[in-house]
Amino acid sequence: MSMNAILEDKIKLLPTDPGVYVMLNSDKQIIYVGKAKNLKNRVKQYFYTNVKTEKVAAMVSNIADFYYIITISEIDALSLENNLIKKHKPRYNILLKDDKTYPYIKVNLGERYPCFRITRKFLHDKARYFGPFMGGVNAKDTLEIINQAFMLRPCQITIDKEKLKKPCLNYHIKKCAAPCAGLISEEEYGTHVNEAIDFLNGNDENVENILKDKMNRFAELEEFEIAVNYREKLKMLDKIKLKRITSLNKFVNADIIAVASNGIYGAINILVTRSGRMQGGKSYSLGETVNDNREKLYGFILQYYQNTVELPDEIIISEECDDAELLERYFKEKNGKTVNILVPKQGIRRQLAVMAKHNAEDFLEKSINKIQHKDDMTVIACERLKEILNLKKYPKRMECYDISHISGVDKVGSMVVFNDGEEDRDSYRRFRIKTVEGSDDFACLQEVLERRLNKLSSEDAERFPKPDLIIIDGGKGQLSSVKEVFDKYNTDIDLISLAKREEEIFTVGSKEPVVLNHSDYVLRMLQRIRDEAHRFAITYHRETHNKRNIYSVLNDIEGIGKVKIKALIEHFGSVENIRRATFGELTKVDGIGETHAKKIKEYFENGEQ
Repeated sequence: MSMNAILEDKIKLLPTDPGVYVMLNSDKQIIYVGKAKNLKNRVKQYFYTNVKTEKVAAMVSNIADFYYIITISEIDALSLENNLIKKHKPRYNILLKDDKTYPYIKVNLGERYPCFRITRKFLHDKARYFGPFMGGVNAKDTLEIINQAFMLRPCQITIDKEKLKKPCLNYHIKKCAAPCAGLISEEEYGTHVNEAIDFLNGNDENVENILKDKMNRFAELEEFEIAVNYREKLKMLDKIKLKRITSLNKFVNADIIAVASNGIYGAINILVTRSGRMQGGKSYSLGETVNDNREKLYGFILQYYQNTVELPDEIIISEECDDAELLERYFKEKNGKTVNILVPKQGIRRQLAVMAKHNAEDFLEKSINKIQHKDDMTVIACERLKEILNLKKYPKRMECYDISHISGVDKVGSMVVFNDGEEDRDSYRRFRIKTVEGSDDFACLQEVLERRLNKLSSEDAERFPKPDLIIIDGGKGQLSSVKEVFDKYNTDIDLISLAKREEEIFTVGSKEPVVLNHSDYVLRMLQRIRDEAHRFAITYHRETHNKRNIYSVLNDIEGIGKVKIKALIEHFGSVENIRRATFGELTKVDGIGETHAKKIKEYFENGEQ
């Protein structure tokens, strides 16, 4: 029976329940994951609909098998689909890759004297977050305005009313009310905090009046330097006010999302408004996805609002989206927040949707060559790599390993992962070499690969999926040493190495290296993953080396134990930075009081004796 006949029989047996379907290629690799209200009807569409886009036709031609998972409800199917896409990163699904995180202003109202700070991690904790600040409004400028307008403390030291401190410079130059010295009550300071929150929620007028009043007052007192500082903050405030969308309710936080497509490639633009202010925007290319515009919007929304991104009150979209009501229910169940997804027909919301649509179309038009080039450098390069090296299967998941040390000291190994030719940084791993004495790169590689291959049959197999191809940074010697480990585990994973000097590719099945033209996209892809493994290994080695130096140096200071050393490492990063730190900077570190800071300064000033 042909594979087509097998597929036909499987389709006939599909249930009509809600669930998730998973498409596989001839190498048993997952190439697409989808959810369905009715599994039978949805899967049949791929094989029995005559009108297909080029990308859908290409995907269907690669489907060798599929399986499905029945779920209790559509929301369960949506959640499972999201988890499977995140885990397997199928080639034809929308896969968002955005390493850039945007800043928020965070305040923990559970503190006695809360301080506002900038963070790039949006956590689902009890703190209040304002943002993201995407370029339309600057987070640092905004923080400076509220700190100076309301005399809020810029430091993060723990305030103990039993151990009051002397006011620092910020108090004397009128930038802080000095709660650490007991010069302002908790109640009065709390009032200032609430006023700052009111400003972050969109009320500009109160802050403007406060800044003008302080500027004029200090000018009358002939404290011109302080007056000029307040004038600069008023200029910053004017820039923020220019971002206000006057027709949009200042209490509405909305994201505006639009999609553009040329039938093969697509682009998404998202504009972010918070408290009636335009925070900025970003565009994403969607590459080889098989979805139509309705599905693209659904897939983008589902992936974008994961974990570290704040959910707005409204998601305004340029056109209808698949399963918008289902997404609203999903966000309510998962995040406990009511989000309205709407397609506006008129008014300011419609104008914003049109603006996002124009941005998406402009980005797609100007980026089409980059998107095509990206395909050449990734997926197409992977396909050619399989052919050139006669690999057992398409190298979807590639892992590359490198070793770093200085004369055998602080030996570490790195593992970087590329999926479909692109970095998958969440899957990177680091190894501290445990068993090798001295400087022996071959033995270090063997230890790292042995530990890695052990994971395939352990409880961690789920977190460490089996790779299709392992790449070693090195030549014939490095490849032979790793091959010994492979033989021990009798693994069928493809194994190659890439030598730096001549950029020769060594394979297990041939004594002669494969030499590619230096402009070949396949070689460039291998160079990218090799160089990334090298960078990651060196970074970890330096970090390990610095930490060991810090521990060995600071361990000699009386009263500075492991906990305080760890806090200093996290804050400053190196011994040299700690050496250069001022007394005030040292006291900002958790657990480092004035006594500890004094001992640290004396230690370095006396030559670390």
